[in-house]
Amino acid sequence: MTLIQSLSVYALSVPVFFIIDMIWLGLIATGFYKSNLGHLMSDTVNWPVAIAFYLIFLVGLLIFAVSPALAAKSLMHAVIFGGLFGFFTYATYDLTNWATLKDWPPIVAFVDIVWGTVLSASVAGITYLLAVTFVIR
Repeated sequence: MTLIQSLSVYALSVPVFFIIDMIWLGLIATGFYKSNLGHLMSDTVNWPVAIAFYLIFLVGLLIFAVSPALAAKSLMHAVIFGGLFGFFTYATYDLTNWATLKDWPPIVAFVDIVWGTVLSASVAGITYLLAVTFVIR
């Protein structure tokens, strides 16, 4: 892939990740996180930090899942390795929190790891499909 193609694929991944995760965080799981982590949650989102997470996370997802899948011409590769990337990254976050923070609910670790796996597999798969449709022909 050329640099322009890589940047184009990255640009495609940003709204995909953001939209799917905002549906989860803003609509589906809001009550779950508030009831389990309300004592730790801020009243407002620190958007610069949140945006930095999204942008950095997507670089990893593209390096470890989408780009190899494009080289292999395999949607399944994108979905499997995207899911694995999400599993390992979200497990690192949640298990570290569970190990080091007082009152970190085990159910949050479980749900969040499953969500990270599904989210990353979905974003990798959708980004792959968008890339082969609009960027890599």
